[in-house]
Amino acid sequence: MRFQFIHAADLHLGSPFVGLAMHDEEIAKRFSHASREAFSDLVTRAVDLKVAFLVIAGDIYDGDWKDTSIGLFFNRELARLERAGIPVYLAKGNHDAESVITKAVSLPPSVQVFPSTKAKTFEIEQIKVALHGRSFPNRSVTENLSLSYPPPMPGWFNIGVLHTSCDGRQNHDNYAPCAVTDLASRNYQYWGLGHIHEYEEVCRSPWIIFPGNLQGRSIKECGPKGAVLIDVIDGEVTLVQRLILDKARWETASVDITGIENDRDALRRIEEAARPLVDQAEGRLLALRISLHGASSLHCRLKACMDSFSDEVQATLHRLHEDVWLQRLVLETTEPTRDADGAVGLLDLTAMLDGTETDSVLRAAAAEELSLIKRKLPGGVGDSASNTDELDSLLAEARAVVLGRVDS
Repeated sequence: MRFQFIHAADLHLGSPFVGLAMHDEEIAKRFSHASREAFSDLVTRAVDLKVAFLVIAGDIYDGDWKDTSIGLFFNRELARLERAGIPVYLAKGNHDAESVITKAVSLPPSVQVFPSTKAKTFEIEQIKVALHGRSFPNRSVTENLSLSYPPPMPGWFNIGVLHTSCDGRQNHDNYAPCAVTDLASRNYQYWGLGHIHEYEEVCRSPWIIFPGNLQGRSIKECGPKGAVLIDVIDGEVTLVQRLILDKARWETASVDITGIENDRDALRRIEEAARPLVDQAEGRLLALRISLHGASSLHCRLKACMDSFSDEVQATLHRLHEDVWLQRLVLETTEPTRDADGAVGLLDLTAMLDGTETDSVLRAAAAEELSLIKRKLPGGVGDSASNTDELDSLLAEARAVVLGRVDS
């Protein structure tokens, strides 16, 4: 017997997109709608492929609803699956736990939700599939839920559904912690996990997979996003295939402008670095962070004219594709090393400014001004970094701006 199913997780419907500094409000709205469009595409693909069922391993929503529009949207899409005869099995994660979501919209009868009190098994008799899972009762679950999952049903294809950090992952809360050995000890043929936003084949014997989130939401979630399509023949997984479904993408490009002496050459270098990322996006909305590094005589001028140069970078990106948008321009460049002979003009000013950042009198005066400003900020805003770190950064910035404005 052969069948296919789709495993998705971390839809985060209703999540705000973070870090969009778009000049065009309409473009920002298009990015914010991407998560819903990605889920709609997932449903369309499931219907077109005639899959046997869909598994969603937690975090359907990003948190409690402001209104019922998100719930109504999700219900509408699931109703499309019901009309196509495709059941859905879902577990709730930390973002949509029982205690987090206070509003409700009734879901179609074909949708089965794993309870939060204990693990439960749902059976699909026609294809001999048993799905075992449990939802989060609250946002922070520190218990190893996998150890309470039931034994496999002999002769059936057994699937475990769990929202978990599984062995821990950087930048993710350690919820429902478990080890790969814990999952393997259940003797299921497949584990559909959620919570980690990067695609990962944790293990192939048995298959343990994080599909990643359906749609990247910030510069911290770069690259292709989607779900996985699983082929099963005679009780064995024969193929695991990613379904790339994201409608907007985030990417970063690090550009070395060492030795570059004019804007034209710097923009050409940026275009060369961005082109392959634009090609890989295949026409999707693309938010691109450009980081410039290296020793360049442009260093001071770029510091002084950040806004105007950012506009030039955006214009360059639009020549590659109309839907490529500069998320942020980061300057990590340095001034080139001066030779021992020096020169007149600007380089004399450079020599004059040398040492100002370590001058004790200047630093004391600047520190006093900085403390005064921080005291006037609303509670806690000015406490994110040490005074020393901020002072070093601000003095270096001021020096670069002075030299840049003289040069321009």
